[in-house]
Parts: sequence; C-alpha cells; structure tokens
Amino acid sequence: MSFLQRLSRTTVSSIRSFSTARPLFNETTTTTTNSSAKGLSQFFENGESLPKQIWTGRSWKASELRLKSFDDLHKLWYVLLKERNVLATQREEAKRLGINKQIWSNAGRLKKCQKSMARIKYVLNERQREYEQLVGEKATSSSA
Repeated sequence: MSFLQRLSRTTVSSIRSFSTARPLFNETTTTTTNSSAKGLSQFFENGESLPKQIWTGRSWKASELRLKSFDDLHKLWYVLLKERNVLATQREEAKRLGINKQIWSNAGRLKKCQKSMARIKYVLNERQREYEQLVGEKATSSSA
C-alpha cells in the first residue's frame, strides 16, 4: 500500500463526513465514449471523427478534489487521460482534413482536462507533504 493511500485512509477520511463512493460522472454529462468500445474506436467520440461542438462544463476545482478518496482521484485521472487522448485524436483528424482552427477547435475542452489533471497532481502532492510531515513528527517525538 502506498503512502498516499495510507494518508487518504487516515487523515483525509477523518476530515470527510460523507462517502465519495459515487460515480464521477453521470450518463448525461460524460462526453467520452462508452466502455464497450474496443480498439481504436475508443479514441473517437460517439463513433465520429469530428463530432459537433458541445458545451462541456468546467474543470475540477482543487477544493472538490480534496474531498475525493485516493481511488476516486485515480479513476478520475484515467478518465481525464482518456478524454485528453480523444481530444488529441480529434485535433489530428481536423489537421488531416485541413479544417481551420477558427471553424473547429476543442482547445477549451483540452484546457479543462489539463487544468483538472494538474489540480489532481497538486492535491496528491499536498497529501504526500502532509504525510511526510506527520511521519517526521512521529519520528522526532518517539526518539526524544
């Protein structure tokens, strides 16, 4: 078991008064393909190489991510990674077809994915520093 998992079980679970065992996304808000898609079709949204532009929402806030368990953050990381790969595939497909960036762009969605992923790393780093500080305090208090 990693130190981040131990930290999330000890310090964060005592702070949290509710369960985070709920789905990360509901079916109406998710924009990635379903899990039954296999192979290269996973990199295309709804089976289209360039789907129509849709409104997607906002990136995750660090305050929201701090309430999530280690497992939820791990799952969310891979959901965002898959979304980033889908967006990269769409960008390359638009380049291949010679579509102008002003006509079709997914830069907003890509930025939201990147921000959310950076915030997950930040929250995990906060937990790691807090754990190392607690371990350091225990070592100094037990040796004294």
